[in-house]
Amino acid sequence: QVQLVESGGGLVQFGGSLRLSCAASGRIFSTSVMGWFRQAPGKEREFVAAMMWSGGTTQYGDSVSGRFTISRDIAKNTVDLQMNSLKSEDTAVYYCASTLNRNSMTSTTNAYRYWGQGTQVTVSS
Repeated sequence: QVQLVESGGGLVQFGGSLRLSCAASGRIFSTSVMGWFRQAPGKEREFVAAMMWSGGTTQYGDSVSGRFTISRDIAKNTVDLQMNSLKSEDTAVYYCASTLNRNSMTSTTNAYRYWGQGTQVTVSS
């Protein structure tokens, strides 16, 4: 089992920055993929970013590429999402997720086995 707990959400002004953190515990494989997704009211869950738990390769959704950065803090055992130049359309509940043992990156929601409870991000104009 894997437990994921997100933190860092909140209210931020247009153009501002926010850093989300996902505390991970349990049986995480070095080849697990850690991902961030988001879901706005009335919309489907959307892929934001992903990286291998072991580090290295990253992948981003088109709408956040160049503004968001995913990283891992080994000391804290977290996967973080630095969000810059925030826009109103970034408002959503953000979820952290992880796959089982896997050898390739994925942005597909169904590929992720474990999910956190989500943290709300609201960008005011």
